[in-house]
Amino acid sequence: MSWLDPVTLAGNHACLEPLSQDHCEGLIAAASDGALWTLWYTSVPEPDRMAAEIQRRLGLQASGSMLPFTVKDAAGRIVGMTSYMNADAVNKRLEIGSTWYARSAQRSALNTQCKLLLLRHAFEVLGCIAVEFRTHVLNQHSRRAIERLGARLDGILRNHQFARNGTLRDSAVYSIIASEWPGVRAHLTLQLEMAR
Repeated sequence: MSWLDPVTLAGNHACLEPLSQDHCEGLIAAASDGALWTLWYTSVPEPDRMAAEIQRRLGLQASGSMLPFTVKDAAGRIVGMTSYMNADAVNKRLEIGSTWYARSAQRSALNTQCKLLLLRHAFEVLGCIAVEFRTHVLNQHSRRAIERLGARLDGILRNHQFARNGTLRDSAVYSIIASEWPGVRAHLTLQLEMAR
């Protein structure tokens, strides 16, 4: 039994299921809602690369460094992907990332629900001391969403990695630490209650 055993996490607005190749067609449809692979500041697989991306994530899961999920909305429609990644079982830290949602699912209660589910499991089941988020420094939409969760900016990793278009990406690194979790949990729970 590994630290990151596959698990299904469900709430009123979203369900996170362990990623499977069986989800490929639904994920292609979700990525096509907004042609998300054309966005320069994030990395969403093209339709013909979706199966390979699923396999890549499942390979990282087998190595113990990632736990990937398929995201479904309240109606059970596949709308995206997210992952626990860069998992450090010894130090009880991980990152929530490689997240994308179909355009029609963006700016809804779905993201808040997903983050509440993932953070609750990380802090209350896995016993994490910190959960990290990273995004392109220029992705202001993502940065604002991370900040609305209650995460704090740790810093900027300059020239952190190459983007798909060959440019160098600076990554904004945020985190929530265990002592902050009760306040963040209350904040996210209230946001979801107000979304009803």
